[in-house]
Order: sequence, then structure tokens, then C-alpha cells
Amino acid sequence: MALSTGVTPADSIDDPVWDHSSFSKNRDRLLDGDVATGFFQAVRAQAEAARLLSDEHFTVDGTLLEAWASHKSFRRRDGAGDPPPADSQNPPIDFHGERRRNVTHRSTTDPEARLYRKAAGQPAHLAYLGHVVTENRHGLIVDTEVTWATGRGEREAAAAMLRDLPRKRRRTLGGDKNFDTREFIATTRRCGITPHIAQYPTTVHRRSALDGRTTRQAGYAVSQQKRKLVEQGFGWMKTIGGLRKLHHRGTALVRWVFTFQAAAYNLVRMRNLLAEAS
Repeated sequence: MALSTGVTPADSIDDPVWDHSSFSKNRDRLLDGDVATGFFQAVRAQAEAARLLSDEHFTVDGTLLEAWASHKSFRRRDGAGDPPPADSQNPPIDFHGERRRNVTHRSTTDPEARLYRKAAGQPAHLAYLGHVVTENRHGLIVDTEVTWATGRGEREAAAAMLRDLPRKRRRTLGGDKNFDTREFIATTRRCGITPHIAQYPTTVHRRSALDGRTTRQAGYAVSQQKRKLVEQGFGWMKTIGGLRKLHHRGTALVRWVFTFQAAAYNLVRMRNLLAEAS
């Protein structure tokens, strides 16, 4: 059987091609139609049909997504201190010693990106936060979200995603010590979910919101083991999926591509799981 090339005899190499704006217009149509969410939900439904998902035990986590914007673009909102025009398209800017904060500065390249430091001692980046909920059986992603990079972003996104988890009598949620706050623990319990959150080390100023009634249970130790599966998804999305440095600007587009990458990871993971089972 001859393979079709999709080229008719009337086509010629000298014929005009479509305008480059066609890509942007089609991307906007996909964005407006929420195609990424539909694709992700269809992949998740396939995983459910193949009985690959746990509907009782989950993990929540977030990761830093470095924005497509440089530190040079992070300038004062009131325009003060902007560098004078220069002949060079990339004039030198000396911002060392200047106190730069999100309330007073913003990126001229991507205004929705926020300057964010993942932990003390680490460099600050213009970034977004990508959030996922994974199930604990195989580490498949069951929900996603993207937010501005703030200190409360992970917990707020996690609280919102809890409402979409399956309604079962017994559910657990694992997470790292960033989620060990009284407010978040109370939120999980109100949702009927047992928090299996890693405990924050006890200090003079802070102590864990969990006590031995939860941590002494055998299931708590299992959740602490299983929650590390979430890192496999983040690792694949950043190395194979190309999300280590974003190529899209604005929360809507970043959420769109992050959701697509989560669906792609699930497809690859499902292929391997089903191959092992056969």
C-alpha cells in the first residue's frame, strides 16, 4: 500500500505557505477551548479504566517553574531608575545592592512572574509554581494547577485541589513539611482526609501540627515512602518535557503547557506499567 504524503499534484514547492500567525491563532483556540484539561482528563479516564489509580491514597507537592524572563527585566513598577536608552539592544543594568521586591518591582517581559526563593540560601528566580496531586499506587498525576510563586502558593493550590479528590470514607494525603501548618492540616480534616504530612522539626518557635495519633499509624510510614513518587513526574516534565525553563509567558499559557506535560507523563508511565503487567 502506498503511503499518502498529504501533497496533491497541484501543490508546488514554490506555493505560498501559511502565515506564522496561524500557529498563535490555533494555540489561542486550543487555550480558549480548554483542550489541555480535556486531554488530561481523557488520559486519567484511561488510567482509571485500566485500574491503575488508587482512589484512597494521594500525595500533593509543588515545583518551581523558572519563567521566560531575566533578572534585567525585573524593574520598578513606577518606572524610577530605568536605564537610559542605549544603542545596544541589551544594555548593561547594575541592580546589585538594590532591594527588589514583588510589591515594588515586576518583570517587563512577563508581568505575572514573581521573584521567588525556594528555600533559604538558594538563589531567587522569576518563576511560577506548578502543583500536582498524585495517587500513591503508581505515582500517576490526577490533578494539576499553576499559581503565582508565593510563600503560600503550594498550600492554597493543594487546598483547592483537595475538593476534586474521590469521595471515599478513607483517604490520606501525603506531603512534605511545607504543608505542616495548623491551617492546612485543619483543611484536610474538614475535607474528610487524613493528613500524612512530613513533620516539621520542633524548634523554639514552631512545632508540628501533627501528633502521635497520626504518625504512629503504619499507614503514615507507607505514605512517607510513596510520596517520593511525585518527584519522578516533576523530573520527567522538566528534563524530557522541557519545563526546566519555561517558553511561555503568563499564568494561562503556563498552566496550559503544564497540564499537557502532566498528561504526557501519565501516558508514558501507563505504557510502561501496562507493558510490565502483560
